[in-house]
Amino acid sequence: MKAAQGLRFRALGQHEMFIMDLDPVSSAMSVDSDDAGMPGDSGPALPPSLPVAADMRAAPRFTLLLRSAKLIADGQEFICVLRDASKTGVKLRLFHPLPIAQKLELELPEGTRHALEPVWERDGHAGCRFLEPVDVQTLIDDSRDHLPRRPLRIQVHNHARVAAHGDISEAHIVNLSQQGACIECREHLMLGERVRIEADLLPTLTAHVCWRDAPRYGLVFEQSFHLDELARTIERVQQGREEGAPNRSAA
Repeated sequence: MKAAQGLRFRALGQHEMFIMDLDPVSSAMSVDSDDAGMPGDSGPALPPSLPVAADMRAAPRFTLLLRSAKLIADGQEFICVLRDASKTGVKLRLFHPLPIAQKLELELPEGTRHALEPVWERDGHAGCRFLEPVDVQTLIDDSRDHLPRRPLRIQVHNHARVAAHGDISEAHIVNLSQQGACIECREHLMLGERVRIEADLLPTLTAHVCWRDAPRYGLVFEQSFHLDELARTIERVQQGREEGAPNRSAA
């Protein structure tokens, strides 16, 4: 666990990219020139319905350092990181196997969605083809930088129990981010109140109430998730897999 950290911005050519201060994810996902494969670079051969590899490689590619996004598989949300992209496809960093789905979409932080078709998957990465041509500028440029940047929130809809002021109440987790969560709870919670969250498939979490609009409450964790840690936790919840998890509650 770690204290929440901000985003660092750096100008790269004509575009401003950002690097998330995350360990060990950042060191594991630095971009190198030999790892900028797009769909068709490797893995299973493309189906006849897809453009041949040469056509996909012909499209100009842009390398992204780290840009987290949502991968939506039949309505379930997962975390991925954009590595490089062209108007025809994108390479994604994954933290678990690519979900099997009839409908796969990439959702950018500002909410734009692009339909995808998987082409290959290997070594924690996946190459996907866009079903419609994409303006690469929307992928590599944050044109809404003048607006406050919101953390990536993943919808999970998980049952939970909330311990606060000596009572335990039933609750519903609406979404999770690296720094906090949104829950629905019939119990009245005070702003700034310290609570403990327990839920199946999740570690025990301690947090403070940062906003309220009963029955919904916003929580900020005392200790935040690393991106890869949250991604694997989300995948476990979405897939309903039981797995041992460390206790995250503070002493």
